[in-house]
Amino acid sequence: MMILKLAWRNVLRNKRRTLLSGTAIGIGLAALIFTDALMVGMEGSMIRSATDTYLGHGQIHAKGFRDTLEVEKTITRSGEILIELSREPEVKSFAPRTQSYAMITSAANVSSIMVTGIAPDLEKELSRIDDAVIKGEYLENGDKRRILIGSRLAETLEVVVGDRIVLTAAQALSGEIAQEMFRVGGIFRFNVKEMDNGMAFIEIGKSSEMLGLGNGVHEIAFTFHDIGLASDRASGLWEKYSHDNNEALGWRDLLKELDALLEMSQYTKYILAVVLFGIVSLIIINTMFMSLYERLFEFGILRAVGTRPHKMAAIVLTEAASLSAVSVIIGMAIGLCFSWFYSWYGIDYRGVEFADVTFRELIYPVITIRQYIEYPLWVMAFSLIAGLYPAVYAARLIPSKVLRRSL
Repeated sequence: MMILKLAWRNVLRNKRRTLLSGTAIGIGLAALIFTDALMVGMEGSMIRSATDTYLGHGQIHAKGFRDTLEVEKTITRSGEILIELSREPEVKSFAPRTQSYAMITSAANVSSIMVTGIAPDLEKELSRIDDAVIKGEYLENGDKRRILIGSRLAETLEVVVGDRIVLTAAQALSGEIAQEMFRVGGIFRFNVKEMDNGMAFIEIGKSSEMLGLGNGVHEIAFTFHDIGLASDRASGLWEKYSHDNNEALGWRDLLKELDALLEMSQYTKYILAVVLFGIVSLIIINTMFMSLYERLFEFGILRAVGTRPHKMAAIVLTEAASLSAVSVIIGMAIGLCFSWFYSWYGIDYRGVEFADVTFRELIYPVITIRQYIEYPLWVMAFSLIAGLYPAVYAARLIPSKVLRRSL
């Protein structure tokens, strides 16, 4: 207790220096806490933007379809799989799709696109295609002659809602060319270049008829009640639906670039932490030596009256711990204020594309208990480690030399 009292008295002796040093360390700690909260929120926003827009949390395809997009590669027993998915308690929604490259032609221009057949009612529960429609109306079941196209594609083709266009595609087995006329029923905008410029949606029954697929589908997308299940590669659901030449994959395997980016973001936090702890160490060492040189005469007296070297070191280490405690309090307060403010009002990155994902919502930092336990403890630990150098120096002081130098 005596050492603790001496340490606190010494820390508070020069309040300005203590406040400046504590604030410098605290700002670094606050930056680390806020960065962690922002990255957690950004990761969640990126995953939701990528999966809720169109992809889904997971998908089922015939093996090899994603690589070649061959029209004849349809899912084996797709009807039975849809029934099984409806019975899965973890699955929230699902929707079958057909996909094929096609040529789309208007009176003014022609373009190559990916035409996707969707079940309008099921798709509405899974993706945001209906929300993305900015002109016209979303598809309905039985809409055999209406098509949804992207806003950029509409500009390329120079068409508006109600205009006629022609789709040309190759049929699955025969390879014969099939042509169908549609009317533009709606124009969507996802703010994703590839989708707005190169995709179109038609009713799945008409798509299957045009491509000669019968009851076959190329893709079944689905979502979970808990998105965390989609990140678990060890889940038995993927293996359950990966048989009979089918494969079931979660968003981590469907969007490998995003998955790699999120893993790399963890290293970004580590790098930032190393930089912060380096700054903490330098500030602690500098502050302790400044305080020590100001009180050389006192330390000399303490050694002269018989204070043991380890007691001298303990005083300096306790001072370092006390300064770090002040810094932690300041840093946690600043970090909490910033994180709380932006967790309410958010940060607007909507429309910004990053790693092939376009943010569609405000980013809200996520406050967790871990941020206010792990990082402060690391600051305390590094402060003590940094305090070892001045502590050893104080323990090795020779009373006669110190007193002579102080006079």
